[in-house]
Amino acid sequence: MQDTPENAFHWPLRVYYEDTDTGGIVFYANYLKFFERARTEWLRAANVSQQVLTASEQIMFVVKNTNVDYHASAKLDDELLISVELVKLGRASVNFLQHAWRIYGDTPELLCTASIRVGCVDTQSLRPTAIPETTMAKIRTHHNFSNLK
Repeated sequence: MQDTPENAFHWPLRVYYEDTDTGGIVFYANYLKFFERARTEWLRAANVSQQVLTASEQIMFVVKNTNVDYHASAKLDDELLISVELVKLGRASVNFLQHAWRIYGDTPELLCTASIRVGCVDTQSLRPTAIPETTMAKIRTHHNFSNLK
């Protein structure tokens, strides 16, 4: 797919009625939900559980910044593919590039692009804190870093 490297993580998704407005078009804010789900599955693929991090490490990931560009509209029953590309892995934050594609056979259509920065915070103070080294190691081991900036 254009603009998405071969090593990006991909998560399939179907558009349901609850995702759309009265015209059957995906409500613009729901792309952020789709991207969130894909990032969660990206972490699971690296054997990182957000629930375990919260319970045992007293940390959680929160979205710090988003920049979203909309290219076309998804519709009810469309099959989408959401990509997650790791752009930068910092001490206490992670930058992602994400895309939403509509799948039509061999010709996917780019619907939405987002740059998303996620920060690691302490669950009590909500202040930034370092991502645990064990979590960093799992991410480094599982995901390809050839495209990091």
